[in-house]
Amino acid sequence: MSEKPARPGFQPATQYPDPCIHALDPRFEKYWLKLSAVERIATGLRWAEGPVWFGDGRYLLCSDIPNQRIIKWEEETGAVSVYRKPSNFGNGNTRDRQGRLVTCEHGGRRVVRTEYDGSVTVLMDSFNGKRLNSPNDVIVKSDGSIWFSDPVFGLLGNYEGYVAESEINANVYRIDSETGKAAIVAEDVLGPNGLCFSPDEKILYIVESRGVPNRKILAYDVSPSGDKITNKRVLIDAGPGTPDGMRCDIDGNLWCGWGMGDAELDGVMVFAPDGKPIGRIALPERCANVCFGGLKRNRLFMAASQSIYALYVNTQGALGG
Repeated sequence: MSEKPARPGFQPATQYPDPCIHALDPRFEKYWLKLSAVERIATGLRWAEGPVWFGDGRYLLCSDIPNQRIIKWEEETGAVSVYRKPSNFGNGNTRDRQGRLVTCEHGGRRVVRTEYDGSVTVLMDSFNGKRLNSPNDVIVKSDGSIWFSDPVFGLLGNYEGYVAESEINANVYRIDSETGKAAIVAEDVLGPNGLCFSPDEKILYIVESRGVPNRKILAYDVSPSGDKITNKRVLIDAGPGTPDGMRCDIDGNLWCGWGMGDAELDGVMVFAPDGKPIGRIALPERCANVCFGGLKRNRLFMAASQSIYALYVNTQGALGG
């Protein structure tokens, strides 16, 4: 039985344009800064997830799920430190419209908010008397409502959560900002994972990570009232790839963490609003999730397996991502 050759590690580009960046469609050219290269800003994690940018402090937070911690990277100094440990196997992170950190916890099977004083408020840990599974990814709409996915992944082992029986179906939920009441918005997604709104919030994208025969990125129309979704459709069939977390830029392009441990797949895929692939950022590790940050929201941060990478791009992240 032949062994698979070892893959080379990260090597910073010594030329411009960075050969790790590929235009798959002419539409990508306007977003590609030819004098920008992929940088590895941190490494030594076990499974990097849930990057979120804090512009007011000029730092990035990122979950390191198996290590039970959230790490902090400071833009000005490049210093890496521990923001929270234990993190209760924290996974997806975002900020609410008041700037507070919102985190999905596999270990606690809950969604929590970190208050300004550092205390933690539980936003949701059950629905109709049944415990949640393992909240995975989370986004906040401009009306303050919190939307999150709840697959069973954190219940399947003791590496990224605690082994337990599922009590409830894997759903996508919405928590109302005024009443705190939760409702199921999607219950027919096989392994709901990454979530993202289009810039105008008229479309909700959901990664179906257990789709058959392939994983998919689904699109839904958001109702005018902003609390329901309809018209489920497949926007992207991932084929052999594994989409995970994703964010939109201001033009509605989807920047998606991607991979399957294969050099031809690992990194970030960029899709136009019509679902066509337009660009790829190749990384030596599978990328789980991304966010935009930096002073102008024009720096893409990529949480990829054991490392965090960054790349300046010629666009900006949509607000709220």
